[in-house]
Parts: sequence; structure tokens; C-alpha cells
Amino acid sequence: MIHVKRVYEAPATSDGPRFLVDHLWPRGLKKEAVKVEGWLKTVSPSNELRRWFGHDPAKWEEFQRRYFAELDEKPESWQPLLETAQQNDITLVFSAREAEHNNAVVLKNYLQKRLKGKAAAPRRRSAAAG
Repeated sequence: MIHVKRVYEAPATSDGPRFLVDHLWPRGLKKEAVKVEGWLKTVSPSNELRRWFGHDPAKWEEFQRRYFAELDEKPESWQPLLETAQQNDITLVFSAREAEHNNAVVLKNYLQKRLKGKAAAPRRRSAAAG
């Protein structure tokens, strides 16, 4: 399962590995205080997309579409998250005040679609097998 949580919330044992998925480090927090496995800046939306969106709910649908397109272009940024999520529960942490309209929510949906796609894909038998 993939969870999403504000970085300012206390870690829980049910979080599993936690990954910061923002481009900028959260204000007011020291790196030692943030309990994360890693800070994956490259998985965050581009600066241009972040500025354009500005957490405006009216732009939410288009933001999701554009961010999915960016993620499609850089699988190396999200692949480690997918691989970890196949083995464990993980938590994507973010610093935005807006809990429903942020990049971590979109990234969670993107990764979940990938997980379902892998689980639903039928295994192909090799020609050598028979």
C-alpha cells in the first residue's frame, strides 16, 4: 500500500519506508529531524509545472495530466519507489499545506496504476517453455 502524509506529521510504524517527494526541502525542518529513507527531488514536478499549478484546485485535472506526462518521461525517478512498494508499504511525504491537491497525491495514483498494471499483466510463456 502507498500512503501519503505531510512531512510535518509524526512517523508511524505503519508508514513503512518514507520518501520525501518534493523539489524543495520543507521549511523549518532540519534534515536530521525528518525521518525519510530518501529525498527524491527528481520525481517532483518540474519548476514550470509547479509554478503554473500553484495548488489551485481549478487546475487540478490538468496538473495531473501534465505531471503524469512528466513522470512518463523519467521512469528512473519513480522506479525505485515502485520497486519498494512492490515489497513493502511506503509513505510519500510532502510539505504542501494542501493535503488533497499536491504532487504526492498524483504520484501515489501514478504508482498505484503501475502496480496494478504489473499485477494484472498476464505472464507470457517463452517459446522455449513450450
